[in-house]
Amino acid sequence: MTLRNILIHPDPRLKKICDPVARITPDIEMLAADMLATMYDAPGIGLAAPQIGVNLRLFVMDANRDPEAEPQPTVLVNPEIVSSSDETNVYEEGCLSIPEQYAEVTRPAEVTMRWLGLDGKTHERDFAGLWATCAQHELDHLNGVLFIDHISAIKRQMITRKMVKLKRERAREKVAEA
Repeated sequence: MTLRNILIHPDPRLKKICDPVARITPDIEMLAADMLATMYDAPGIGLAAPQIGVNLRLFVMDANRDPEAEPQPTVLVNPEIVSSSDETNVYEEGCLSIPEQYAEVTRPAEVTMRWLGLDGKTHERDFAGLWATCAQHELDHLNGVLFIDHISAIKRQMITRKMVKLKRERAREKVAEA
């Protein structure tokens, strides 16, 4: 497994609609393993392929926040929402591609998702609470949508300016290290 670099917004690769995965191959299995390792290392509860510069419809998540509980790594290939509840939840969302920035986002409280598993079979599962929010957040990534696209333009511009500044600072640090 290899830890991958996570792209920081603004980056045009984060705004593209991803291509479907044609079939499960050893390369896809390795990509999923790398993504899970990267997500846990970050640490985060979800990571989509475009966040590491891969334009494929695949994301990983583990929204189990209990440190005593067994990890529940979940890999979703070509995921889609089959149904969603009328009831909504508001969560303060963050994103590994937008570090240390958070905003309240309203989404359906429950969703049913269908996806291709690494076993090559179709899976379907109901997600609620934080799992539902995470699944929708990651699916947004596959459609070129960031959580800040769900908030006001003024807040989005403020966060984007902070990310541009962060990227400049990180670039300066790399130059200084070299």
